[in-house]
Amino acid sequence: MSPAALRDILSSGLMSFPLTDFDDNGDFNPAGYRARLEWLMPYGATVLFAPGGTGEVFSLTIPEHEDVVRVAVDTCGSHTPVIAGAGYGTRMAIEMAQNAEKAGAAGILLMPHYLTETSMRGIKAHVEAVCRSVEIGVIVYNRNVCRLDADAMEELVDRNPNLIGFKDGVGDIEAVGAIRSRLGDRVSYLGGLPTAEIFAEAYNAAGFPVYSSAVFNFIPRTAQEFYAAVRSGDSATTSRLLRDFFFPYIAIRNRSAGYAVSIVKAGAHVVGHSAGAVRPPLPPCTDQDLKELSVLIEKLGAQ
Repeated sequence: MSPAALRDILSSGLMSFPLTDFDDNGDFNPAGYRARLEWLMPYGATVLFAPGGTGEVFSLTIPEHEDVVRVAVDTCGSHTPVIAGAGYGTRMAIEMAQNAEKAGAAGILLMPHYLTETSMRGIKAHVEAVCRSVEIGVIVYNRNVCRLDADAMEELVDRNPNLIGFKDGVGDIEAVGAIRSRLGDRVSYLGGLPTAEIFAEAYNAAGFPVYSSAVFNFIPRTAQEFYAAVRSGDSATTSRLLRDFFFPYIAIRNRSAGYAVSIVKAGAHVVGHSAGAVRPPLPPCTDQDLKELSVLIEKLGAQ
């Protein structure tokens, strides 16, 4: 798939960050992962980010990362583009990106580099090095230590034709609006704050029409219902779902650092599609949190 074709696909539809399945020993479970993707397939995610943040990309070894991408491509790649997360230092990000390209990924989601703070000049050099290491499309994740302004994004897009997406996880509407105004339809714009549904209407109004849904992993029908309501301006539906599910869900998620992923794995367990435990240093949800989450999910009905 050409970078331009991927950019067009990224301009509409709900996107998914599948969980990564681990077995009882904490090792990658390819059979479980394949079954998860097959279960979620009929719910119609436009793109799969595999592995992404919800897929615990930050806890995977290089060989595991390549295995996850390969299973995702083999299972879904013939009809759903797979975009592989890549991150850490520049050389490791390049290795992950090139492995993903060889495995058949349609694109790369360039996660924030690991730990080190740097200048805008350094961030641009990092992003450009990864873009030049592959021919497939690259989406930069604007979050944490990787924060790009409109000048930097314009320069990077001018110099790297395969930089076709901007995913924002900062939430500065003024800054993202400036990037949107400067670059127009040269890139696709994705909302990337966790939990994305909380911010979806504001991002939609700012010209970011798509986002990736973590809760799609356990309530895919509701996730699609919410996305359709955002895009159609159905505020009655979004208000109801925010009140009845998402705000109480966020209250549980905010009880502990690391729960943004842990609570998604807990939700998958509740609906009978367990992906195993999260890897340290993420903490598992407590029994009480799991009980409260079960009540919220049950009220939504069958998924």
